[in-house]
Amino acid sequence: MSNVQIKIINRSQNPLPAYSTPGSAGMDLRANLSEDVTIPSLGRAIVPTGIFIQLPVGYEAQIRPRSGLAAKSGITVLNSPGTIDSDYRGEICAILVNLSDTSFTIHNGDRICQMVIAKHETAVFEEVQSLDDTERGNGGFGHSGIK
Repeated sequence: MSNVQIKIINRSQNPLPAYSTPGSAGMDLRANLSEDVTIPSLGRAIVPTGIFIQLPVGYEAQIRPRSGLAAKSGITVLNSPGTIDSDYRGEICAILVNLSDTSFTIHNGDRICQMVIAKHETAVFEEVQSLDDTERGNGGFGHSGIK
């Protein structure tokens, strides 16, 4: 396992994101709110974190749901995973959606999502007229059946 150095500005009064256990891939991000935000059933909200980062080129930050919030309250990240590019310098916010049948209130400091730092490749396309054949071919969306 290797470490990557990431510059961070914390404009909230919450602790910096941190790994909960040595094997964790994601770090919890917390809401940075001056007042509570209530998301109605099937509603959505952009929730700020007060966190700004500078990623090295070749890395991204993925904003993902927290499993406990999703399972217990129906709160998830709408564009999951959200992508923070290495050249973005704005505040990290989470687009949360409430998939439950009741309203959900977020308070300052609540853990609302998790952030995973990942390497990525840059693709270079080679335009061609055909692709190699495979056994699967163009089968998708359930082509292998249910059982």
